[in-house]
Amino acid sequence: MGMNATQLIKMANQIGAFFASQPNAAQARADFAVHLKKQWDPQMRVALYAHIDASAGEGLSAFALEAMRDQRAEIEPVAKSA
Repeated sequence: MGMNATQLIKMANQIGAFFASQPNAAQARADFAVHLKKQWDPQMRVALYAHIDASAGEGLSAFALEAMRDQRAEIEPVAKSA
């Protein structure tokens, strides 16, 4: 099941809109990261980072992009070494 960047961006923006309403911005970004790590398949997270790296995060909300960058170490799956 491949997901294209457009679908991933839409989902990340919807999740971001929910967390962005929290009063503490740093906590909101951390909670966003936890949600993606728990709910999103590793391939989805890899694909969204590929999009961010290729296009500077085109289409992502300011909150979602900032959270993705700020929390990259937390969200991005670690490549499994063979």
